[in-house]
Amino acid sequence: MNTFGRIFRLTSFGESHGAGIGGIIDGCPAGVEVDMNFIASELERRKPGQSKITTGRVEPDRVEFLSGVFEGKTLGTPIAFIVWNKDQQSQDYDELKNVFRPSHADYTWQQKYGIRDHRGGGRSSARETIARVAAGALAKIILRKPGVHIQAFVSQVGDVCLEKPYGELDLSCTENNIIRCPDPAIASRMIEKVEEAARNHDTVGGVITGVVTGVPAGWGEPVFNKLHADLGFAMLGINAVKGFEYGSGFAGTRLYGSEHNDVFIKTKTGIHTRTNHSGGIQGGISNGEDIYFRVAFKPVATLLKQQETVNSEIQPVTIHPKGRHDPCVLPRAVPIVEAMAALVLVDHYLLQKLNN
Repeated sequence: MNTFGRIFRLTSFGESHGAGIGGIIDGCPAGVEVDMNFIASELERRKPGQSKITTGRVEPDRVEFLSGVFEGKTLGTPIAFIVWNKDQQSQDYDELKNVFRPSHADYTWQQKYGIRDHRGGGRSSARETIARVAAGALAKIILRKPGVHIQAFVSQVGDVCLEKPYGELDLSCTENNIIRCPDPAIASRMIEKVEEAARNHDTVGGVITGVVTGVPAGWGEPVFNKLHADLGFAMLGINAVKGFEYGSGFAGTRLYGSEHNDVFIKTKTGIHTRTNHSGGIQGGISNGEDIYFRVAFKPVATLLKQQETVNSEIQPVTIHPKGRHDPCVLPRAVPIVEAMAALVLVDHYLLQKLNN
C-alpha cells in the first residue's frame, strides 16, 4: 500500500538513491491557494544537513509541481509533485548489497519481494517521507479555513525528558533550537545527549509530542476509522516509530474512573470539559478540546561502528557501515509527525463536510 487517505489521498513514490521522491494527491478541493513559500519551509524543516546533529547529506529538497495547480490555485484534479535527489553516495552501500543490517528492513523486504534496492535502504528509507511532508503542508493550508493548528515538538531524548505539560509551554519557541524542544534548558541537555551518541558512533531515540488545536466537536467515526485510530495508524507508519498514545495514554491506567472521567461544564463558549484525559477524542469523535498525543521513536538502526550479522547466504559477517546518518531522528521527524496528523485531519474535515 503506497496510498494514504480516503478522500484526500496521497500516493507516494521513489527511493532514497533513485532519481527523486514524489507523490500524487487526489481528492484535493479546487480553488485552494497553494502557499509555495509555506510548503518550502515545511520541507526545509525535514531536509538533511540542517544542523550539526543531523545527517551530513546535503539536499535542497525543492518541490516541483507537475500538475493540478494553475495560477497558484488547485484545480481539483490530481496534483503530481517531485523532489529530485541530488546528493546520493550510493557507493557507501556497495559492501552491504548482500548483507542484512541489524534492525533494518533489508531481510524482511528480501523475503517479501525477492529483490531490494540496497542503496540507502531504497524505499524503506525515511527519505520517502518527503512526499508526506509536501502533501501534509497542503493539508495544513486547507485546515487553515476551519482554524485547525498542528504543533509537534521533541519531549524526550533518551533519558532526558520534558516533564512540563504542553499547556505550560510556549510552543512558539519550538523552532528556536536545533532539537525542536520548546524548553531551552531541556533542549540544551537533549542536544548534549545527541552529541554524546554521535561521538560514540551510536544513536539515541525519544518521544515527539503532538498538539492539535481548533478541531471542532464532531470529526471522526464511531466504529472503524475512529479519529484516534486513524492518528495511530498514521504515526505508526512513520519510519522508526515504536509506539503511539493519546490523551492520558498508558499513564491513565493508574487512575480510578472517578479521577479519569472528563466532566462536562458550561462555559461562555459552550460545552467544554474540566479536564482532558480523553485527549480531545471520545468514542472515536472529536469533542472540541485539544487533541494531544505522543509518538515513540527507536534509536536509528544504522550505527557507524562494527556490528555482527549474516549475509544472504546465511554466513556470519562483520560490517562496518559507512554513509551519512542521523544520530537522532527526532528533530527532523517533528514536521513528519505534523504532516501525518494533517493528512488524517484534512480527511476527516472533508468527510464531515460531505456528511453535512
